[in-house]
Amino acid sequence: MTTISSPSPVQRWLLAARPKTLPAAVGPVLVGTAVAYADGHFALWPMLAALAGALLLQIGSNFANDYFDFFKGADTHARLGPTRVTAAGLITPAQVRWGMVVVFGLAALVGVYLVYVGGWPVLVLGAAAILAALLYSGGPLPYGYYGLGEIFVFLFFGLAAVVGTYYVQALTTTAQVWLAAVPVGALITAVLVVNNYRDRATDAQAHKRTLAVLLGERGARLEFLALLLVAYAAAALLALDSLWLLLPLLSLPIAFRLVQDVRTQTGRALNKTLAGTARLSLIFSILLSLGFVIASL
Repeated sequence: MTTISSPSPVQRWLLAARPKTLPAAVGPVLVGTAVAYADGHFALWPMLAALAGALLLQIGSNFANDYFDFFKGADTHARLGPTRVTAAGLITPAQVRWGMVVVFGLAALVGVYLVYVGGWPVLVLGAAAILAALLYSGGPLPYGYYGLGEIFVFLFFGLAAVVGTYYVQALTTTAQVWLAAVPVGALITAVLVVNNYRDRATDAQAHKRTLAVLLGERGARLEFLALLLVAYAAAALLALDSLWLLLPLLSLPIAFRLVQDVRTQTGRALNKTLAGTARLSLIFSILLSLGFVIASL
């Protein structure tokens, strides 16, 4: 397990928040907002609130995983990924639990404003998103331990985040924004696949049956490749409306390099691939957003 010698309190909480995962929260908001702008529905304050909510949900989810995985025995000295603060003894379990409560509480406060803007659908979506973040590794039947993590990440951090961002600005949805959410969700899900692929051996020992454990080494690699193919195929479908929506193809060299890394790297070397996949999701989202904005001019 990687460690930091004598980290300050701020460094400890930054470790718990896992900043390298936060691009996955920003990308969906950018795309949802860009589609709203292209459709003439851009609204600054709902967009900023959606961004704050997405970041808080990501951080809260990271705290929850850190806390619950520690008690379920999934985080041990053999862990290959970045430091988990609870298992490393950098922050006490009680402190992490309270951090989780505070962050989800702040997300709920942001949600109050978004419910005021968007009504009961936003309330349902926000409550479901917080529950999904908690139940990934918490509760008696954590779905992340039963091969369902990718499905829920795709649904909540992909589809719901993009379409929800659009909805709080436009107060409706369109077929186009649902399609635009597909590549974003696929790439964010690919981040989880790299994480689970790296940890498949230790997860199996902890009885955490992720898809990487169930599918095996080759199956997990194919899953990663399939998600990237889905992302770029969806971009090609979007480009039927405007060739500007092919801008995400500029990120293909990064995608090729990541596929190669997943094929050849193992262990801690995949931490760099994990961060690179998160960056790819953000770069793809930025390029897709630019495509929507330029196409609307």
